[in-house]
Amino acid sequence: MTSASVTGMRTTPALADALADGRVLVLDGGMSNQLAAAGHDLSDELWSARLLAEDPEAVTAAHLAYFEAGADVAITASYQATFEGFARRGIGREEAGRLLALSVECARTAARRARVSRPLWVAASVGPYGAMLADGSEYRGRYGLNVAELERFHRPRMEVLAAAGPDVLALETIPDADEAEALLRALRGLGVPAWLSYSVSGDRTRAGQPLEEALALAARADEVIAVGVNCCTPDDADHAIALAARVTGKPVVVYPNSGETWDAGARAWTGRATFSAGQVKGWRESGARLIGGCCRVGPGTIASVASVLRAP
Repeated sequence: MTSASVTGMRTTPALADALADGRVLVLDGGMSNQLAAAGHDLSDELWSARLLAEDPEAVTAAHLAYFEAGADVAITASYQATFEGFARRGIGREEAGRLLALSVECARTAARRARVSRPLWVAASVGPYGAMLADGSEYRGRYGLNVAELERFHRPRMEVLAAAGPDVLALETIPDADEAEALLRALRGLGVPAWLSYSVSGDRTRAGQPLEEALALAARADEVIAVGVNCCTPDDADHAIALAARVTGKPVVVYPNSGETWDAGARAWTGRATFSAGQVKGWRESGARLIGGCCRVGPGTIASVASVLRAP
């Protein structure tokens, strides 16, 4: 968990070591909005994961755009990639496993192509059970499954992603503390560190549990190297960062949405963007060490975030 990797001519320290050194690293932005901006149709249930099968070069190009905009960490296109979701499209288990591993290789390829000299890392996305359902339930949680059932769902793809050699697993957009517990159980023994980030509303998870209690689950997990929130409003992130730092004693990861709201029924974004690169200084001061954007946050905003965080 502390080994370095080599990308092109760059030697990249383990992500945990970089965080232990006090570095503040820039995450990428939304994969789906970058793919949509390049002209790809993401209206299907597999969302960006469909392009792993149909156009993996497009996924690599999206990662490359973020690396060259200033991101240090790419989050793979595996958020909605599951054995069950691929099976509904007639993709068998062996091919589904190959596509999951390919998501990591796409990000690695982008890191090799990036015309930058700084270290670059790859985070393999593990989205919530609700993402597989493609009905917006990842914003609610409470799927009617118990912790053991959720662990059985998550473990197989986490094993495949871990074997593909990412620097970290991104257990992200988790709406429910029960699902977080299942993910932490599935993480044991994989040999890859992880960050855990909840999707929240105010001071509670999307499922309604007190965020302080949900965060405390990760404090006891040695495999977890950062804890925080994503896919929330920038204002919700403001509150969560200091809480995560206090409750867990770990570096904080934060990457909110643009501030717009997803309408699952209409499958469209509404409202206006409120994400401002100027906010990230406050996030850093509150304990955030991995900072970026999620849905509707593109390379231009990530470039501004990187500029702010790297300013003398």
